[in-house]
Amino acid sequence: MASLAWLFDCLDQQIFILSRSDAMKALLPSGMDTNLYGGYSTAIFVAGWATGGLVFGAVGDRIGRARTLTVTVLMYSVFTGLSALSTGWADFAAYRFLTGLGVGGVFGLAVALIADALPDASRTGALGSLQALSAVGNVTAGLMSMAVGQLVASGTLPSAWSWKVMFLVGALPAFLCVFLQIRLKEPEKWVRAREEGRRAGVAFGSYASLFGVARWRKGALLGMLLCVAGVIGLWGIGFFSPELVGPIIERSLESQNLPKEQIAGAKSFWIGVNSIMLNIGAFIGMLLMTQAAQKFGRRPSFAVAFLLAMASTIAFFRLFDSKADIFWLSPLMGMCQLSLFAGFAIYLPELFPIRLRSTGTSFCYNVGRFVAASGPFTLGKLQAALKVGAATPEAKIQAFRNAATWMSLVFLLGLVAVAFLPETKGRPLPEDLPLDPR
Repeated sequence: MASLAWLFDCLDQQIFILSRSDAMKALLPSGMDTNLYGGYSTAIFVAGWATGGLVFGAVGDRIGRARTLTVTVLMYSVFTGLSALSTGWADFAAYRFLTGLGVGGVFGLAVALIADALPDASRTGALGSLQALSAVGNVTAGLMSMAVGQLVASGTLPSAWSWKVMFLVGALPAFLCVFLQIRLKEPEKWVRAREEGRRAGVAFGSYASLFGVARWRKGALLGMLLCVAGVIGLWGIGFFSPELVGPIIERSLESQNLPKEQIAGAKSFWIGVNSIMLNIGAFIGMLLMTQAAQKFGRRPSFAVAFLLAMASTIAFFRLFDSKADIFWLSPLMGMCQLSLFAGFAIYLPELFPIRLRSTGTSFCYNVGRFVAASGPFTLGKLQAALKVGAATPEAKIQAFRNAATWMSLVFLLGLVAVAFLPETKGRPLPEDLPLDPR
């Protein structure tokens, strides 16, 4: 159930990424910069994500992971569907923020639920698999984009409705997940710990407690820095690949003198193919990261992964220039960038005790998103600065390439965090309560 919640969460995230450009064109007045406002809407979504992570992570430690997880899935389902009803940029951005609240709560809760429910021998593989299965949600979104693109190209669906259909369909599976999760029970380990905590007067889900103990404070701050590098790299750079793929595909199609509707449909189709290839790579990368973390340890695996993420991102934005590149550059970048996120799922719960596991994990994974929310804005501003007055399509593409290349250096920040974090391979989860061993 934790994996399903995260899978559908990622499906809805990816739908936004794939539909963002079309939604901006439909909702913004003519002449406004769709890339810039797409960046703004992404920043608002990511800020909502961060807020939801902080709030629901702590709530999950206090009242239970399973119960809180159901609430967050319901939230992102409802507001994903409502995004399709937007009539302007402002209400679309509001729905994005509210969707982000639900999305942000899921990861920490799902990871803590699995960490508390499974024995140590199974935990690493299960958490890595949870993150790998997120790629299934992303691939599903890509298939949806391809199907919608075909409907638009055939004239069955008006191009102005393509993004609305994506959001509406994306909300349905998550609703089904809610009904299943209503019967989900809390892990016995957490139930016993909560009882012991009440007797001992120990706070659960308390940020004061998280930062009041040096051991947990160090893990929270360095873990946050670790995640900031990966989150900015993915949400501020990698997930803007459609903004490069789209114009290049469009340029190729226009040279064939195709009708406008066919160009729009084919462009959507190939953006979907790009998403699928990126996430096939992500699935492989996350499984490889899981194996590497188990065999070589968390710290060396992260160090290699951050270097590969930076190199592959630079390669994608410098070299991508045709449809053929979708089939090798996209999976390469997806494999390297998303491998980091399997590491986050495995490593973060190993830094905190059961009473702070959801809180600490959510803090690390999500609070950095307040910083990461500036990533899309920074990318847009940097792109604008690098245009140096030229307004041709080629100049815009080149400025976008340069901006993404410079921002890829953010992955080096992860290496700084890795240098100061502890190795947790082969160690039991940390605890600070005398738990009943029954």
